[in-house]
Amino acid sequence: MAKAAPAEQLKLLELQGLDAKLKSLAGRRKVLETDPRIADLQDALNVANGELGAAKMAVHDAEAELRRSEADVEQVASRIERDEARLNSGTGLSKDLVALQSDIASLNKRRSDLEDVELEILERLDTLRERQAAQQAIVDDIQGSFAGIRAELDEAIAEIAAVETVVRGQRAAFAEALDAGMLAVYEKTIARRGVGAARLFHGKSEGSGMMLSPGDLAEVKAAADDDIVFCPDSGCILVRSAEWN
Repeated sequence: MAKAAPAEQLKLLELQGLDAKLKSLAGRRKVLETDPRIADLQDALNVANGELGAAKMAVHDAEAELRRSEADVEQVASRIERDEARLNSGTGLSKDLVALQSDIASLNKRRSDLEDVELEILERLDTLRERQAAQQAIVDDIQGSFAGIRAELDEAIAEIAAVETVVRGQRAAFAEALDAGMLAVYEKTIARRGVGAARLFHGKSEGSGMMLSPGDLAEVKAAADDDIVFCPDSGCILVRSAEWN
């Protein structure tokens, strides 16, 4: 059985207090790191970015359609310009000039139809651009909220990390002065059980929160003062003193 002087064993309660504080700080940090607002905003941002991407693609496609329409209008306009130049020159047979006039009339009708299509595309493109701008505003708003909450959480996490650094330093300095054999037992116990040491107070283990059975309590009381004893329920080291028994 491992041994340590009773006064040395009492120091385990202070060490356990520091470890409990570190555990509490780690729990608070985890809560901040898993803040549900971040996940909710990330989900909302993913959806909004998806819709923004679709809006951008619709604008891109409409712009490409407009360029094709403008090219069609320009092509017909160029042909009309060439035919009118030939007609105005007055050269050629009269039947050819009549056919040319008819062709120009058809081309003008074609240009009018193409310009109507171009106008429809322009109107549709304006609507799509407005939709894209509105969706971009939604994305920007979510990103702004995300950044604000992230900054708030990062600040809180940094504050906890600073306290953790101080407490770890205190723990390291305190543990260094403890009996090495007892410390090794404590470290092994806390790693396995989650609690390294707790006091025995009027027959109750503060490690488990339960009263020891008469048989277990008799065994603990029968142990030598420098024996390291354990809680039968939680498995942590039971720290004893005359008034706690």
